[in-house]
Amino acid sequence: MNGFREFVMRGNVIDLAVGVVTGAAFGAVVTAFTNAFLNPLIKLITGGVELGGKFLVNGVAFDYGMFITSVITFLLTMWAIYSFVVVPYNHMRNRLMKPAEEVAAPTTEALLVEIRDELKRRPL
Repeated sequence: MNGFREFVMRGNVIDLAVGVVTGAAFGAVVTAFTNAFLNPLIKLITGGVELGGKFLVNGVAFDYGMFITSVITFLLTMWAIYSFVVVPYNHMRNRLMKPAEEVAAPTTEALLVEIRDELKRRPL
């Protein structure tokens, strides 16, 4: 039980849970946007034709319109996450992080000179 408590208290699980809940809520917003605005806009553009539709095989309905709507929702979600989370985060990270100073690796000759000089300084 102690191991489980340490695992949960590390913070990674909490961050992951917050991310999943936020992602689910954001997905619901994008789904609502798709259903409220994009689907009616597509109907308006196509003259009232619904996106996708259904077909029957042996009396079983296959709703490919729902699949197309889900793909559009997924693509919008990914675009929104990239545009509103990833791009600003990368911009902020690049702006706040100072570039690491590049330290030139000493050459073999320089190291040998350094060793020689150190040996000369030491008494025999």
